[in-house]
Amino acid sequence: MSAIYCVFGHPVAHSRSPEIHHAFAAQFDMPLRYERRLAPLDGFAGSVADFIAAGGRGANVTVPFKQEALALAEVVAPRARRAGAVNTLSVDDEGRLHGDTTDGVGLVRDLERLGARLEGARIAVLGAGGAVRGVLEPLLERRPQALFVANRTAERARQLAERFAGFGPIAGGAFDQLEGRFDLVINGTSASLGAELPPLPEGLFAGDALAYDMVYAAQPTVFMRWAEQRGAHSHDGLGMLVEQAAESFFIWHNLQPDTGAVLAGMRGDASAG
Repeated sequence: MSAIYCVFGHPVAHSRSPEIHHAFAAQFDMPLRYERRLAPLDGFAGSVADFIAAGGRGANVTVPFKQEALALAEVVAPRARRAGAVNTLSVDDEGRLHGDTTDGVGLVRDLERLGARLEGARIAVLGAGGAVRGVLEPLLERRPQALFVANRTAERARQLAERFAGFGPIAGGAFDQLEGRFDLVINGTSASLGAELPPLPEGLFAGDALAYDMVYAAQPTVFMRWAEQRGAHSHDGLGMLVEQAAESFFIWHNLQPDTGAVLAGMRGDASAG
């Protein structure tokens, strides 16, 4: 039975993961079967079981199943346990299901590719949902001066900050509690998908600041446009998507792909479309 890889989601038709993983595999002249799998909202566990029975060896997991994937995995990587979410599943030779998260690694690698200064920086992260949980530990590992998690519900942000307090200088609160200027502002809310903007204060950006939206789109998001109008350099999350996929690819195949070539190709496709 040939190995199968996939991405689970609901919805999932928009996912670019098959395109990315097939491009990675082509770098190694490696045949790869990677597909999209739509899991019912109340049937994720059954979908994973069917996938494994059909020869599934690895899967990416996107919204809304990352916490269910954590519960389903028999062996969980420490970083995924701390994040409370799994986006990469793999099946070992004994048939055990392993769970890991590559979102944080993907974000930090893309930020470093963009030349973002993380050590000693003042960082603001917008949102306190699943997208944010997986990126706080890797950001704090880069030793920023301060990291503030801002959210509509201040208590959620504070609880999240307390969860990662052992990793570095982190605090949390409401959007209107963002004080001072930040070198890096990361939008981890889903507001951009609905062309909405969190209620952000003016004077948020330090000189030469970078604004990063974790979502990716053919056109600049409303957050990116807002940031550019206030003097920041803005980027979307396509690079994060490619980098987290590369980490998943490495987990499954023990091969490190060239992400720059794949990202450049995807950017070209987006501009052509």
